[in-house]
Amino acid sequence: MEVFSGRPAGTDRDAVELRAYDLLDRLGIDYLRVDHPPALTMEDCVSIGAALDAPVCKNLFLCNRQKTCFYLLLMEGDKPFKTKDLSAQLGIARLSFADESAMTSLLGVHPGSVSPLGLENDSEKRVQLVIDRVLLDNKRIGCHPCRNTSTVGFSTDDFLQKLLPALGHPPIFVRL
Repeated sequence: MEVFSGRPAGTDRDAVELRAYDLLDRLGIDYLRVDHPPALTMEDCVSIGAALDAPVCKNLFLCNRQKTCFYLLLMEGDKPFKTKDLSAQLGIARLSFADESAMTSLLGVHPGSVSPLGLENDSEKRVQLVIDRVLLDNKRIGCHPCRNTSTVGFSTDDFLQKLLPALGHPPIFVRL
């Protein structure tokens, strides 16, 4: 698996992916990139994370029962997700996976490509970012640049100190 430094050459990428690279570049975040076949499962991401020396986040797009509140959960890829545990910490009666139309309209992505970089597309700030604290124990983290055919890895410090403030989505930290 070939690892590249920075954005891909050329403009043959989709606009939402190019905006993700623009954001990282504008913020001065150094990142490594791997291009690969569509990563459809967390198992697909294991070798990608190894190449980037950055575990790839599991990103789950969730909503409340009424579909009026939306959440983007970032957690370690190999950790099982239990809605009951997260619901209790957030004080929400019931969480479920949000549908594709909400994902597309709020984050500009499709299933399999959910990423914290998609929060840049949420101009109305309707999505609450939720991060499992254990994820932050890693020196580096990886995520898709809003398309699941590439993955970027950058320092956790840059994620916390540069990317999150720029996105304007203050996170809620949980322990899952």
